[in-house]
Amino acid sequence: MELTALHLAGMVLALLVIFGIGIYSGSKVKNSVDFSVSGRKAGSFLVMGTILGTLVGGASTIGTAQLAYLYGFSAWWFTLGGGIGCLIIAVFLVKPMRETKFETIPRFISSSYGITAGVMAALFVSLGMFINIMPQVFSSMALLSSMFPLDLRLAALIAVALAVLYVVFGGAWGTGLMGLTKIMLTCAVMITGGFVALLLSGGPVGLSGHFPAYPWFSLFGRGVNTDLAAAFALMVGVLSSQIYFQGVFSSRDLSAARGGALLSAVLAPAIGLGGILIGLYMRMHYPAIDPAQALPLFVINHLTPWFAGIVLVTLLLASIGTAAGLTLGVSTMLNRDIYLRLRPHADDRRVLLVYRLFIVLIMILALAVVLVSRGEVLILNWSYLSLGLRGATICFPLFSAIFLKGKISPRAGTLAVIIAPSVVIAGTLLQFSLNPLYPGLVISFLILFFGYYRNGGKHFEQQE
Repeated sequence: MELTALHLAGMVLALLVIFGIGIYSGSKVKNSVDFSVSGRKAGSFLVMGTILGTLVGGASTIGTAQLAYLYGFSAWWFTLGGGIGCLIIAVFLVKPMRETKFETIPRFISSSYGITAGVMAALFVSLGMFINIMPQVFSSMALLSSMFPLDLRLAALIAVALAVLYVVFGGAWGTGLMGLTKIMLTCAVMITGGFVALLLSGGPVGLSGHFPAYPWFSLFGRGVNTDLAAAFALMVGVLSSQIYFQGVFSSRDLSAARGGALLSAVLAPAIGLGGILIGLYMRMHYPAIDPAQALPLFVINHLTPWFAGIVLVTLLLASIGTAAGLTLGVSTMLNRDIYLRLRPHADDRRVLLVYRLFIVLIMILALAVVLVSRGEVLILNWSYLSLGLRGATICFPLFSAIFLKGKISPRAGTLAVIIAPSVVIAGTLLQFSLNPLYPGLVISFLILFFGYYRNGGKHFEQQE
């Protein structure tokens, strides 16, 4: 990519705005509750910023355009599945989760099944979310190295440093405020870019005249099994990740929490649709390019230079913001569910310091893994492990704790939290052809079902 002075001016402008907001968000943090859940003062837009600021990353933008370049509308499932997950949160989960006053999902799990279940849930989910940080770092590296003549190791260091700066000062305030700004920019970029791509393609008539209906305009262009599995995996991922519920926990009231989740459910698919239209246009006119470059090349070649500079920074921040949000989620669980159980009398100043130390340590470890792996293959092979660990650990135990409160024994809940993700790890190491998420979910469901069946109507008291 050849960048002009106007491209660079747009990039500098966007970076100044984003990190100015980051400095401002740091001034809002007075204690550890401000850091982890924005002092429970977030309105609908800030809740939406926390959720979408993490959900909409490199896969929702660059990845969606790449997949659309190869298969068409089946690329929509990433953002569509994520949007459906947000809708489920808004309709079914906001009220019970918001009313608990907890800060983490494992704390909610431990309230029904005991401390052991909560601690093990925190460890398994933290590992799953940590694994998912790496693809965001790789996306950021690829974009930085394509924009500037940077060594990949230096690009990785810059990406990790930016992710730390994104969240380490402002915590949930920073993730929410910068996430909101990032999402506003991303919506403008992807929707405007999609509209431009549609016009340049000759509108719906031009696209339908160039591409056959199947697979290009089908949501199941890669096969029903493949695409339904992708949709299901994304929904489970949203319903099993700490950071999405952290947005709910940070809300000032029930209405703000539900409004933020509903806004996320609407905007995520809209962003994905823009990426699809861009991917299809690039397939029409640039059939020989690397599919991963579809969106960046469209930005450079077809948008005004200063706006293109803003777009490139927005794409970079899409990945960095997701990495930062995931890191905040892991830090919150390690702090609230591990550290404070070991040091229950730690003062708030120390708790806030530990939050920030965890963030720095997590990102340093992520950088080390990225540099050692020297490519995406390792992380892509482990992506199923990331989703499987989160889904198998949290999904059914969480729903059971909400909708069958007190009707499943702590022992059954604890076994589900421990055995199901262990099955996922075993399936990954043994390289099962089946996505390890599915046997993990089946094991979790069966343990909880038989725990409920054998209960005989007995009610178990809240554990903590």
